[in-house]
Amino acid sequence: MHDGDWDIDAIVSELRVLRDDALVARQRIGRPAKLPARKALASIVERLSVVLFPNRLSVRELGEAGIDYFVGHTLDVALRELVDEVFRELNFVDNGADDPDVLRQRAVAIVREFAGQLPPIRSLLESDIRAAFAGDPAAHSADEVLACYPGIAAMTHHRLAAALFRLGAPLVARIIAEIAHSTTGIDIHPGAQIAGSFFIDHGTGVVIGETAVIGERVRVYQAVTLGAKRFPVDGDGRLIKGNARHPIVEDDVVIYAGATILGRVTIGRGSVIGGNVWLTHGVPAGSHITQAQVRDDEHEAGSGI
Repeated sequence: MHDGDWDIDAIVSELRVLRDDALVARQRIGRPAKLPARKALASIVERLSVVLFPNRLSVRELGEAGIDYFVGHTLDVALRELVDEVFRELNFVDNGADDPDVLRQRAVAIVREFAGQLPPIRSLLESDIRAAFAGDPAAHSADEVLACYPGIAAMTHHRLAAALFRLGAPLVARIIAEIAHSTTGIDIHPGAQIAGSFFIDHGTGVVIGETAVIGERVRVYQAVTLGAKRFPVDGDGRLIKGNARHPIVEDDVVIYAGATILGRVTIGRGSVIGGNVWLTHGVPAGSHITQAQVRDDEHEAGSGI
């Protein structure tokens, strides 16, 4: 056998059979629509981040006279690109049933409404930055927090993704969330509801599930999980999706490193959950929970996700 004799025709043929079988299994006939592009969405989030914080994240020197023009131009480019990715999602989900022009109009409507939410998203992120600066003695400035902290990078992605998730682009939102997961080690589902002044300290290994609800001024440390305790199934044995299955964390709660909180339980306002605690029941406001106070509890396969 010589170098380059790969038997490519046979491999290509086998791969085609596997693709066709997969399309049949997914009930997709003909050429499948394209998924939203991860690389394009990463570029869009980068542009939107610069739009939100042009003085601190832009690589250009921006004077007062030119900053609004720069923000407007960058925003216009980002939103036009975002329309294309939202359209891809709608077309993929629709699987050819609707007129593409109708789907593009729907994509434009989603992105237009999303654009209107950018100012309140900017305000929420500013509250997250202030919370991180106030809560970490190692932070020397708010600018350092914005530029360096993985928790702020993850929350920038999450705040943008959560808006798109609510507006009807859940796949685009999920890809944006996974971009943050890949770069920061912080896994936040875009369906999670997180109020302002949220501080993720260090952050690596944090997992926050789809139906989690987090109040104001909450602080979590690395390797914290807000997950599901069990996954109910229907009569055919299929997972029931979309039900509330993750914790509610009320205002002013602190959850220390390695803590795992599972199920639709409520952590009362002002509570402190100690490091490495495994908790599957709610606690009242003002609780201080340590490992010594928590009894062993049964958990089912897949719990903690």
